[in-house]
Amino acid sequence: MPTLRDIRGRIRGVQSTQKITKAMKMVAAAKLRRAQDAIINARPYAKKISVTLGRLIGDEERENSIYLAEKENVENILLVVVTADRGLCGAFNTNIIKEATAYHKKMMKEEGKNVDLFCIGKKGYDFFRKRDFNVVGNAVGVFQGLNPDKSNQLADLIIKPYVEGKYDQIYFVYNEFKSVVSQKIISEDFLPITVRFNPEEKKYIDNYIYEPSRKKIVEYMLPKYLQNQVWRVLLESNAAEFGARMTAMDNATTNASDLMKSLRLTYNKARQAAITKEILEIVSGANALKKSGS
Repeated sequence: MPTLRDIRGRIRGVQSTQKITKAMKMVAAAKLRRAQDAIINARPYAKKISVTLGRLIGDEERENSIYLAEKENVENILLVVVTADRGLCGAFNTNIIKEATAYHKKMMKEEGKNVDLFCIGKKGYDFFRKRDFNVVGNAVGVFQGLNPDKSNQLADLIIKPYVEGKYDQIYFVYNEFKSVVSQKIISEDFLPITVRFNPEEKKYIDNYIYEPSRKKIVEYMLPKYLQNQVWRVLLESNAAEFGARMTAMDNATTNASDLMKSLRLTYNKARQAAITKEILEIVSGANALKKSGS
C-alpha cells in the first residue's frame, strides 16, 4: 500500500503534467487559429484553379501533356505520406501511418506494384525508415515556418521524378482539416492530374479568345496547379495537427484533474486511517497504564 509521502509525490507529479498540458493546449489553440485562417483562405483559390483547368482541358491536352496523360501500365508508384513532426496529438499520426501501410501492402503484395515512399513530417519518416519500406526522400521540419516558397520547392522535388519517367503515378495520404475535433484521412491521386473537361461548358469554350493560346495557358497552369495542391495539402495537415493536439491536450488536462481528485481522496482516506490508528494506539496505551496502576 502506498505511503502518504508516495501519494503526495504522485499528486505533485500530476499537477506538473497538467501545467504542461494546459500550456500546450493554449499554444495549439493560438496556432490553430492562424492555421485555420490560412486553409480557409487557400481553399477557394484551389477550387477555382481546378474549375478553370476543368474548363480548359480537352482530349488533346490530356493526350499531349505529361501531367495529364494516364499511363497504360502503372508499375512504379510514389506514395507521399504527410504526418506531423511531433507527437502528443492523439491518433493523428497513427491513423495516417495505418492508411499508408495498408495502401503499400495492397499495391505491393496484391497488385505486384513497386511502391516507394516520400515522407513529409518526422513521425512518418521515423516509422517507415526503420521498417521494410523503401523511403526515397523526406521533408522533415517543413511545417516550421511554412510558406509558399518552401512548399513550391517541395512540390518541385516531388514532381521531378514523375516528369523524368521514374514513376507512373504519385499518390498522397494526408489529414484534411474538418473541425477542431475532426480530421479526415484523404487518399488521392496527385499525378497524373485527374481534372476532367467539363462537358456542360464545352459549348462555351469556342466563344472565348485565348491569348496566347489555350494550349499555352494549360501548359502554364498545370505546374502552378500542382504546386497549389501541395500547398493546400500542407495547410490542411498543419491545421488538422493543431486541432488534434488541442483536443488531445484538453482531454489530458481533464484526465489529470480526475486523477488528482482520485489521488486526493486516496490521500485523505489514508491520512484519516493513520490518524485513527494513532488515536487507537494512544487510547489503548492509556487504558493499559490505568490497568497497571490499579
